[in-house]
Amino acid sequence: MDKKRVVVKVGTSTLTHPSGSFNIRHIESLVKTLADIRNSGREIILVTSGAIGLGMAKLGLRERPKDTPSKQACAAVGQCELMNMYDRLFGDYNITVAQILLTKYVLSDERKENVVNALEKILAAGAIPIVNENDVVAIDELELEVGENDSLAAIVSVLVGADLLIIMSDIDGLYDKNPRTDPDAKLISRVERISDEIEKSASGAGTELGTGGMATKVKAAKIANGSGIDMLIINGSRAENLYDVFDGKIIGTLFAAGTRN
Repeated sequence: MDKKRVVVKVGTSTLTHPSGSFNIRHIESLVKTLADIRNSGREIILVTSGAIGLGMAKLGLRERPKDTPSKQACAAVGQCELMNMYDRLFGDYNITVAQILLTKYVLSDERKENVVNALEKILAAGAIPIVNENDVVAIDELELEVGENDSLAAIVSVLVGADLLIIMSDIDGLYDKNPRTDPDAKLISRVERISDEIEKSASGAGTELGTGGMATKVKAAKIANGSGIDMLIINGSRAENLYDVFDGKIIGTLFAAGTRN
């Protein structure tokens, strides 16, 4: 697959165990694979979830907090853990990472140029920008539950003019029915147009530790496709699936560029 600039989004379920602690095997495999893809000459922007889940584990919390200040505290603690992990693991492959924390305020029309300029300079320097929503201060996003990173990844893809957005999920892709409850559910390998039927098939919540579900991924596809960017959903439990993508194998669900409602 001839895609040079790629945004990869990983969710909480890919990075952590159900307890919220690091899934070390998954993370090490993910970083190794991304480093190898970066070394092949592609530009990688990583959009990552996980700060609140990791903060919960660090603070000894068993359930996701309901109140905003507690979520902010978890995010503050967890973000340190998250970046320390990425910095150390990518450093093993001599790749420099940069932290980018974003909010809706920062991405407003009059300010987003600064974000674009920073991302371009980081990429030009050969580093990997690691993007997360700034959950410590993004009160609106935390309270309204619209601060999911699927849409953030799509917005970042548009800002940097990415060739491809890959969302790594805890499921193989978009199904015509809920595969967790219906054994007859079939994987949809390609979506040319996001119809009402497609949106209905994407209903359902995400994992306990995360906020995203398939509906947020379809929303992200609409954002990316609307700017001519392909979006692919693949299973994140096996980082090597990324190699299959760039080897041109059919995997997951591809939302083809130009998709419209």
